[in-house]
Amino acid sequence: MNEIINKRVEFRDLGCLDYQKAWDYQEKLFADTVDLKIKNRSLDTIEQSPTENYILFVEHPHVYTLGKSGKEENLLLDERSLKTYQAQYFKINRGGDITYHGPGQLVGYPILDLDNFFTDIHKYLRHLEEAIILTLAGYGIEAGRIPGLTGVWVDHINQQNPRKICAMGVKSSRWVTMHGFAFNVNTDISYFGHIIPCGIDDKAVTSLHLELGYPVEMQEVKDRVKKHLIDLFEMESIEPL
Repeated sequence: MNEIINKRVEFRDLGCLDYQKAWDYQEKLFADTVDLKIKNRSLDTIEQSPTENYILFVEHPHVYTLGKSGKEENLLLDERSLKTYQAQYFKINRGGDITYHGPGQLVGYPILDLDNFFTDIHKYLRHLEEAIILTLAGYGIEAGRIPGLTGVWVDHINQQNPRKICAMGVKSSRWVTMHGFAFNVNTDISYFGHIIPCGIDDKAVTSLHLELGYPVEMQEVKDRVKKHLIDLFEMESIEPL
């Protein structure tokens, strides 16, 4: 574990960015952090450098991503159909099954060294979920968790019509994280009809827009999610250089 604790986190808004470019960017930040942790282990405490933490906010053009434990048959489109819907498809190195990213969806990629916060992946996932749950509560929407399922759900208690509003999928190595959450804000939900989302075929998907009945300002949502993440993780937010 690092002796130097750094709770400063740089939030970077990447706007709308191609999935491959965002993935490459994540991988670089992730690799740099892991490499520094390995280097620090060979140094005396006084010579060590603190690891840095980032949270990336981004929207993607239409894309489907399949996690390591996913099944390809959960994508219901062939290559020709993907082109018709102007969507890309990637097999990636996060956990979980298949999901969709697209315009109007807030995707968050935390590249955090959990040695700076707490070394507990279960707690980490619950904190990500809680930030979304608290954000939804601010809009008057009661949301929560369903035992045995990841992500954030509406109608999670009675489960008359449970609807996933935020998906989760992460990777970690040496307590450094990447990938993260996908929060449907003003998302075109019809694109989920071309997959079996997260491998779950008996539950629906929704968005903040659908639940409220009107579109929501994305910057407002980003600001609220950011505030809750800072509070939950006890972060110190720093401005991008």
